[in-house]
Amino acid sequence: MTLVQLEYIVAVDTYRSFVTAADKCFVTQPTLSMQVQKLEELISVKIFDRSKQPVSPTEIGAQIIAQARIILQESGKIKELISSQQQDVLGELRIGVIPTVAPYLLPEVISAMLDKYPELKLLIWEYTTEDIIHHLKTGVLDCGILATPLTDPNITEIPLYYENFVSYISKNSKLYKKKAVDAEDLNDENIWLLNEGHCMRNQVLNICRSTKNNRLQGLEYNTGSVETLVRMVDLNGGATLLPELAIAELNAKQTSKIRHFKSPEPVREISLVTHKNFIKKRMLNALKDEILEIIPKTMKQKKKKDIVGI
Repeated sequence: MTLVQLEYIVAVDTYRSFVTAADKCFVTQPTLSMQVQKLEELISVKIFDRSKQPVSPTEIGAQIIAQARIILQESGKIKELISSQQQDVLGELRIGVIPTVAPYLLPEVISAMLDKYPELKLLIWEYTTEDIIHHLKTGVLDCGILATPLTDPNITEIPLYYENFVSYISKNSKLYKKKAVDAEDLNDENIWLLNEGHCMRNQVLNICRSTKNNRLQGLEYNTGSVETLVRMVDLNGGATLLPELAIAELNAKQTSKIRHFKSPEPVREISLVTHKNFIKKRMLNALKDEILEIIPKTMKQKKKKDIVGI
């Protein structure tokens, strides 16, 4: 039994396809299939039911794969120990980020990390919170940047900053004349929301319980983009809520439509999350340090802030 064989069965389980697993492991499909078959012959057990599409593990196969993931995680600690001893930040870091964080945080962080750590390779995907958690547990991702708390015993959370929600209000709204708003003020507004599945949608609904959302006469609009929410308010009226870092992307005319909430302001906690058995500590700490370097000092303080659940 070899570590390579264990990597292959984990890949097949993750992608539920021998072809895709081979592609992700940078080998031919016959090579991967042969090694999986050798392992099955060695232990006299069928790990996968090949009659199903997509391919799925057998009952005993699922248990073997779960143990294989643990073995691979533990074996990876050897490389991490060597890297730690050499004080190097190198290798591959696979990151999942929610779409309401990525465009406002990552460009500057990516630039700084690639300049500082030339031996580091960053692989980044935008996913919903649910997808990030799933990919952390299956080993597709190393870490995620998302809103917390998650209260998942298998996920480790490292809080990074506390970002205010702000309201973005049409000039045609009676709230436009206000200098600051509270949640009750928004009850009579048409609130533009993100699609189902985005944690920020849930947070906005926790702040303002308006049932008049994303609807005009003859229209129900579904979007996963904060920028689209801004445009919908600009062109169709109503209001939406934005994360504070998004303000920097607005022009002067749009910035005039921003209204902060009265104290205590609702905030979202943004954290770096990993599986509890994560081992690439030096890379993770390097990412954390670069994020904290660009975040305003006021966002690092938790005092007098109302963290909105997801």
